[in-house]
Amino acid sequence: MYKRADYIVIKNRIKEPRKFIQVVMGPRQVGKSTVVKQVLAELDMPYQFYSADDVPATNHTWISDCWSAVRSLKENRGVDTMLLVIDEIQKVHNWSEAVKKEWDDDTFHDRDIKVLLLGSSRVLLERGLSESLGGRFEEIRMSHWGYAEMRDCFGFTLDQYLFFGGYPGAAPLIGDEERYRQYIRSAIVEATINKDILMDTPIGKPALLRRTFELGAAYSGQLLSLNKMLGNLQDAGNTTTLAGYVQLLDEAGLLTGLQKYSIDTARRKSSIPKFQVYNNALKTIYHPYTFEQTILDRKAWGHIFESGIGAYIISQAFVHRLEVFYWRERNDEVDFVLRRQGSSVAIEVKSNAAKRTAGLDTFRRMFEPQTALIVGDGGISAGEFLSMDIRKLF
Repeated sequence: MYKRADYIVIKNRIKEPRKFIQVVMGPRQVGKSTVVKQVLAELDMPYQFYSADDVPATNHTWISDCWSAVRSLKENRGVDTMLLVIDEIQKVHNWSEAVKKEWDDDTFHDRDIKVLLLGSSRVLLERGLSESLGGRFEEIRMSHWGYAEMRDCFGFTLDQYLFFGGYPGAAPLIGDEERYRQYIRSAIVEATINKDILMDTPIGKPALLRRTFELGAAYSGQLLSLNKMLGNLQDAGNTTTLAGYVQLLDEAGLLTGLQKYSIDTARRKSSIPKFQVYNNALKTIYHPYTFEQTILDRKAWGHIFESGIGAYIISQAFVHRLEVFYWRERNDEVDFVLRRQGSSVAIEVKSNAAKRTAGLDTFRRMFEPQTALIVGDGGISAGEFLSMDIRKLF
């Protein structure tokens, strides 16, 4: 079975002496549970695996019951160390308080029980971690599958990856595009909105939240003002409502609205957002043409190409904690600007020879980035860029 690079990270963290709770987080359907089970299958340490998938959210004692069972097993077996794994932890209300209580009790009594938590809702996990577990945990962030992974595991070509994205569960379905689109809508979009956003966040207009995602995904890789979005949505309320919905979709790993790169924070926050999906499958399910039709349409393929590169950039930025922006001034623009610890990298995506790249030169003169590069025609090939560690650009 194919093993992602996260396998090594998780395995090494578990082998370390007990110091932190390890939290594996990332979007739905990227293989978090699978990679953890691969690690457990080869682990020379006793463990217990529990899933909160079917546990009532109001069952406040469930986590403590799991912990008690592990303590009893550890004592009965006479082992020095034991591992407790809980999947979909965010589905239990006030989970972080229960974890804090049990973890601190083990620490106080010198019980060597290591803990690995998994969750598919970034927003619920991060909220719980920040509220109760400060200083007690480390995050292991998993992203959507990259081009090299989809190529090596499923035989994807570069064009197929750019169009169909990086969901391993959907890979066998690309020969039947209608079935593939239905899978992405139900297993990814609806599951994320219903279970990760609406479950714990009061939303006045759930239908508007869905329409905001659909419109933003369709415009992925393009600038679209919130005021213009209002004109395309019925019963849209106001721009503040839409901005809040985009923030929730971002935290859920579906769609983000990139801000304009600027030294001035106020100008940055008031800029027109550039929408970008985290996985290009989320854009192409709303695309009116098939894969073969899109390949033959130069303009349509240009939009898919740029969004596909952007999806890889923001997914990697989530994993490696980088900031991502775009830049535009009059007729000059740069598709993506990465920032880390005061250093910046400018990236222009060039899907055809006719596209201007003068904006990259202007950006160089104004901001002196550490690196400025073109992805596509006249620069680094898309395949090479999608296979690289973008941290090496700094």
